[in-house]
Amino acid sequence: MVFAVTDLETTGGSTKSTKITEIAIYLTDGEKIIDEYSSLINPEQNIPPFITRLTGINDEMVRDAPRFFEIAKDIIEFIGDAVFVAHNVGFDYNVLRSEYINLGYDFRKEHLCTVRSTRYMIPGHASYSLGKIANDLNIQVENRHRAAGDALATVKLFQLLYQKSNKDLLKFIQKDIQPKHLHPGLDLQTIDELPKRTGIYKFYNEDNSLIYIGKSKNIRSRVMQHLKNNSSKKGVTMRDELVRVEYELTGSETIALLKESALIKKFKPRYNRALRKDKYPFGLYTFQDGNGYINLVVDRVKNKTTPPLTTFSSKIESNRFLEYCQSQFQLCKKLIGLYPTKSACFNYHIKECKGACVGEEPVAEYNHRVEAIFDKLNFEMESFFIVESGRTKEELSLVLIENGSYRGYGYINKFMSNDSIENWKEAVEYHTEDKDSRMIIQRMIRLNKKIDLRKF
Repeated sequence: MVFAVTDLETTGGSTKSTKITEIAIYLTDGEKIIDEYSSLINPEQNIPPFITRLTGINDEMVRDAPRFFEIAKDIIEFIGDAVFVAHNVGFDYNVLRSEYINLGYDFRKEHLCTVRSTRYMIPGHASYSLGKIANDLNIQVENRHRAAGDALATVKLFQLLYQKSNKDLLKFIQKDIQPKHLHPGLDLQTIDELPKRTGIYKFYNEDNSLIYIGKSKNIRSRVMQHLKNNSSKKGVTMRDELVRVEYELTGSETIALLKESALIKKFKPRYNRALRKDKYPFGLYTFQDGNGYINLVVDRVKNKTTPPLTTFSSKIESNRFLEYCQSQFQLCKKLIGLYPTKSACFNYHIKECKGACVGEEPVAEYNHRVEAIFDKLNFEMESFFIVESGRTKEELSLVLIENGSYRGYGYINKFMSNDSIENWKEAVEYHTEDKDSRMIIQRMIRLNKKIDLRKF
């Protein structure tokens, strides 16, 4: 496998509007440098003074340099089938893609980020910027902030990682979408322009039928995952049908989940049914043992006919919640399933359990603390707003719970943050509560210990 370790110098920081002033590429097999390519590039615009101070590249230096379109073919041929590698690959890769898009060419390569891979493979450093991590690892950087110097330092870092564990390093290769695997009617530019923000997205086929609804904290990233999907037969079939993507920003993850749930129920898209996999397969249940103590148990939801108190995406998540309950409410590890034993739990022996496991603690006292968890989960008869980020910097999002029931959601301007509750209620779009909406709200409150709840 060959890797094209690349560094760009540019006129600014935006991947879409910036222009390249210098490029350097080193081909390596992970052990040695195979070939190299470098060139100054005339950006066909003035280089800002602060960029010149940083890189040393000025307008005079690039005046007679080739323009990007004049060397674009050379770069493609030089990289060939190599994996594109860069330190903070998201910037260099997308700047290069943008330059090619301006020429009408869709440049796409498998790519790897040495920031991400170094952070994972060599943890514990204060900074993973190229200059600082190179200094920490005794990698010499010549001509810092020039393409050839930074690219060569990245090669040395990459080779160090490759020698440490090429198996671990190769896990960081990211695939890009392959246009030949997609519907010819899908406009890839609209995919590139999707926001990296929280909201819902909808997939339509060539008959303009809604075939899938999803939600994500990063809409663009999640849609890209769908387009790269080769692992699920049904997922591949959906990807092949996809012609158009619509999205709606929500700002709030809670609202995104509520909106997604409501829209799926309303429209019943085909692939939401076909791809449905229970996101939260585990539930929290209770029973009273022979001594009258309330026990907590986590089981698969499909095994039960009664609704759970709350749900979990994994056993790890459920154990974390039980450990939190044990710590905050002084519960017995045996009675919440964290310490299977026929005798006293471990905490009893170190005097951190009051003895419910051996019948020493009064039943009423112990059960009272367990019931406090139920109150926390169920928010019975409570009235409050969940306040989160809005769709813009000027907004706040609101989810209204009134007298223990979900009422709806809405948005206010931040200057209304101290307004009356009645004014806030006027901003709410009202919805009907169902089992799923209640579980969503319950789960968000449970998982986010710092969530902003405004009681009234």
